Amino acid sequence: MCGICGFTGNINDRENILTNMMNKIIHRGPDQEGQYLDEGINLGFRRLSIIDLDYGMQPMKDASGDIVIVFNGEIYNYKELRAELTAKGYTFANNSDTECIIYGYKEYGEEVVNHLRGMFAFVIWDKSEGKVFGARDHFGIKPFYYGVIDGEMVFASEIKSILEYPNYTKDVNIEALQAYLTFQYSVLPETFFKGIYKLMPGHTMTFKDGKLQIKRYFIPSFKPEEGLNLEQWVDRIDKATKESVDYHMVSDVEVASLLSSGVDSSYLVSRYSGTKTFTVGFENDGHAEIDYAKRLADKLELENFSKTITPEEYWQVLPSVQYHMDEPLADASCVALYFVDREAAKQVKVVLSGEGADEFFGGYNIYHEPFSLKPFKKIPRPIKALLKGVATIAPDIKGKSFVLRGCTPLRERFVGNAFRFNEKEASKILKTPMGMPKKYIERITGEFYDRAKQEGYDDVTTMQYIDMNFWLIGDILLKADKMSMAHSLESRVPFLDKELFETARRIPTEFKIHGNTTKYAFRECANRYLPKEVADKKKLGFPVPIKTWLREEGCYSKVKEAFSSTAADKFFYTGELLKLLEKHKNGRKDLSKKIWTVYMFLMWYNIYFGEQN
Repeated sequence: MCGICGFTGNINDRENILTNMMNKIIHRGPDQEGQYLDEGINLGFRRLSIIDLDYGMQPMKDASGDIVIVFNGEIYNYKELRAELTAKGYTFANNSDTECIIYGYKEYGEEVVNHLRGMFAFVIWDKSEGKVFGARDHFGIKPFYYGVIDGEMVFASEIKSILEYPNYTKDVNIEALQAYLTFQYSVLPETFFKGIYKLMPGHTMTFKDGKLQIKRYFIPSFKPEEGLNLEQWVDRIDKATKESVDYHMVSDVEVASLLSSGVDSSYLVSRYSGTKTFTVGFENDGHAEIDYAKRLADKLELENFSKTITPEEYWQVLPSVQYHMDEPLADASCVALYFVDREAAKQVKVVLSGEGADEFFGGYNIYHEPFSLKPFKKIPRPIKALLKGVATIAPDIKGKSFVLRGCTPLRERFVGNAFRFNEKEASKILKTPMGMPKKYIERITGEFYDRAKQEGYDDVTTMQYIDMNFWLIGDILLKADKMSMAHSLESRVPFLDKELFETARRIPTEFKIHGNTTKYAFRECANRYLPKEVADKKKLGFPVPIKTWLREEGCYSKVKEAFSSTAADKFFYTGELLKLLEKHKNGRKDLSKKIWTVYMFLMWYNIYFGEQN
């Protein structure tokens, strides 16, 4: 695990520029550093030593010196790939997974990505071709940012590194802000920094002779397989999970695991061969999270290390969290990750974490919705349109939201697990020169809904598919990477394994949602190793008491000051923001998630665009 950065061209003072870019991501790799500069190329590397501690240093070259790589991630099948390439006549100089990518590229060219099992973001300089080739892993576990600036390609593991490139001029991308208000995270390929982009998951890029080309090499898809009973699916899931966990344990340093009160991390540690687990909780939950983890760890004969987060600590680290995220994120639970990763980093370099199980196996509570809204399917469209119109103007009474959702097509109502401001609400608070574009949300999700329809997905599978392509990438995985790397800790996600996905993608909906149970077959796996009350525990978000805090004078005052600031006035109608805050404080309505979304943007903006910058 490490941080990578670099740029093409022969800009003046390029060695110092590269050093500055590397220093900005030193937290991703505090152990070693390396540079490679040649005619037209500049590659930088910060190393966190995990595999082949003595000889895995980068940038790494092949024997001829024609292929040079900087690589962030882990290739879990590198031993098999190495044996395959050795049989084809390649000679290896070390035992690193990095060298396997080099010779894999020499053998398979750009198709090498289809031979890799793991998490990765890498850039290869192909000297003989005068070409840069880059790739990001199948599901977007590792970040990859790039931009073409004055005809040269610049890239890095984090945006803050690219900001050190002197020819880049910072500017806020208003389109990203528009989308963020709905999704609560940066959802567009172009980031909040105008001209800086994400290489999306399952994509490769080439840059040659000043021309950039992006290709997609992997499209996740679901293909339910009929004919197997519940027990057979449980066997398949359990076998695939154990195999993936075993691959993710490959390391030359100790591997620990994060543990919450949820079934995902609990099942993970039950199949884990390490000894240490780490947990955090909040004062408001009465230590429930920590007590649960301790009991389970004792049952499984594992060590558990825990920390209780105070409100003061939570608010104190918020600026650091937003700095490390690079772009604004309004998911309040990312702070919990910040703390648990910090605790783990005091003892280990690598942890396992349970991200991805909900998207793969159908775990979110909202996936019940197609069943609860089924009666609306029988209502004719004109009647539904009338009901929706009446519900829209009705006061906020019980059942209003149910009717509105039931009368709204899935592609119009579901953008993923977080939904903050609809278009009308966003246009009421956001200042834009051209006004809010109509149906901008559907423009973002539309192609994925179209693809789901072409594939014949039912509503539950369609929701999983939308979450895999938005929520998982933009929120879940990004905070997992950025919060762990803030503390020089590698976070591995065994559920997000391409071979395990081959099993998950084939599970029929009946074995994902069953009655009131989500992740049905997955939970049955967990029941083999965990107490029933744990395996059957309902999906809950991390208990961050934002709603309560925003009604207390201290927190309320902080947010009110931000909503009245010059920065707020630049982007928002501040009077409308203050109305939201007052309504929430007076207890008339829970508007905490909307308020938090705006507040996190303003905090991020002050960090990256404030007067001190």
